[in-house]
Amino acid sequence: MSLLRRHRDFRLLWCGETAGTFGASVTGVAMPLVAVSDLHAGTFEVGLLSAAAWLPWLVIGLPAGVWVDRLPRRPVMLASAAVSCLLFAGVAAAAWCGRLSVGLLLTVALLTGTAAVFFKTAYSAYLPGVLEPDDQPEGNAQLHGSASAAQIAGLGAGGLIAQLAGAVNGLLANAATFLVSFVCLARIRHREPRAAEPAAGPRRALAREVGEGLRLVAGDPWLRTLTLFAAASNVALMGYQSVRVVFLVRTVGLAPGTVGGLVAAAGAGGVAGAFAARRLAGRFGTARATLLLELGLATFALLVPLTAGGAAVLFFVAGGFCVSAGVVGGNVLKAGFHQRYCPPGLLGRLTATTSFLTYGTIPLGALLGGVLGSTLGLRTAMWITTAGIPLAGLVLLFSPVRRSRDLPTSRQDAPMPKDYADEPALPRS
Repeated sequence: MSLLRRHRDFRLLWCGETAGTFGASVTGVAMPLVAVSDLHAGTFEVGLLSAAAWLPWLVIGLPAGVWVDRLPRRPVMLASAAVSCLLFAGVAAAAWCGRLSVGLLLTVALLTGTAAVFFKTAYSAYLPGVLEPDDQPEGNAQLHGSASAAQIAGLGAGGLIAQLAGAVNGLLANAATFLVSFVCLARIRHREPRAAEPAAGPRRALAREVGEGLRLVAGDPWLRTLTLFAAASNVALMGYQSVRVVFLVRTVGLAPGTVGGLVAAAGAGGVAGAFAARRLAGRFGTARATLLLELGLATFALLVPLTAGGAAVLFFVAGGFCVSAGVVGGNVLKAGFHQRYCPPGLLGRLTATTSFLTYGTIPLGALLGGVLGSTLGLRTAMWITTAGIPLAGLVLLFSPVRRSRDLPTSRQDAPMPKDYADEPALPRS
């Protein structure tokens, strides 16, 4: 029987996360369209807007993991959802009052990005407490699959709302989804055990615990490889995603509603990738499936810059579909690996550390896309950034992943290839 039918708390968590993802996807289309169509922002400003949403990972990503490990995770998620709801509703109110500006959008992007740091860190650490270990692979697949489906619907809805009712109303729809997320999370019955108080003073304890997360990733060849790959890949991914709306509107000449539909169709690959990941892992092994998803499918990104009017828009759909399938499928396998491999007491710090390093490169990618688009032209920027997606996969070829069938299920059982036999020991929890 499906987890959605037999596990009430998981069903509520699933509904809350899916609603939030839908709203975030609406914003992913609506926010650039507000900047382009309502405020006549330039390509660099649109890239800066994308960068602002991810910049908080660089600023507070590491200490956020320590704070989340010290606190019950559900209240952290509730507070984050409430703050995001109010901020996006505030953008719509400012537009109605004639006070909307690029500066206000940047401020909202920074603040909602800060809320997202805490929500995502707490969410990743909360899920293993809700589900039994045997249910976690199915739970990861369902959450990532539904998140991809919500992303598709949100991207399409963002373009449609922008065309029919104005881009600002897309942000108001996002506020409503965070309200739904808040209500669902508030109804979850599962309560975590109270976290132990740190023995040392606050500053010393914070620095020590942040260091534990960094050493955990830096000292382990498996965690280090996947983190470095994700960091490199995100530069290229966000580089192309930050200017794709501007590219489709100004270079290809498409209407906002069509843009939302194309981005949604490309994102449909995420659903396929989420549910194919477990099948591929069962047949080929989790390490080989990771290579297939993250490197094999990534090469199709080079179809995206070929996009033009008429039937040539299918290049965008085909390339984006394959990239989305690879990214989401790889994330499903990586999430399961982290949950099995990392001790529960360090999971928040692991999530924050890897997110700091991987999400921290996203603002750089967004700025890169904006700079390239402004100086070299949008199509050239698309060629450069999409080429970086398969190139990032080369990190996996020079790592233990290439020489293994499966990713390890625990630190004690992790096979250390000969080249990595002298790695320093991992810190104990």
